[in-house]
Amino acid sequence: MSAIVESLGVVVRQLREAQGWSQEQLAEHSDLNRSYVGEIERGRAIASIVTADKLARALGVSLSVLLAHCDQFAQRRTAQRIYLAAIAC
Repeated sequence: MSAIVESLGVVVRQLREAQGWSQEQLAEHSDLNRSYVGEIERGRAIASIVTADKLARALGVSLSVLLAHCDQFAQRRTAQRIYLAAIAC
């Protein structure tokens, strides 16, 4: 799984939970299928830019903010992996 796909899933889940929404509610607000939202959150589906925009709008953020959160998550994950590799040596 690519880092951006994983990051998007985690960030979408975090933002959804911050809204207090179920996957079903996010699906309704974004006009997507609930199972597809679940696949995105688990990093098993690669969302198109149109889908990412639908999710962002439903979650009350711009697409650029959503992607910025994904980038920040990926950077933190990379830093954590580097740290773990350093202490394992």
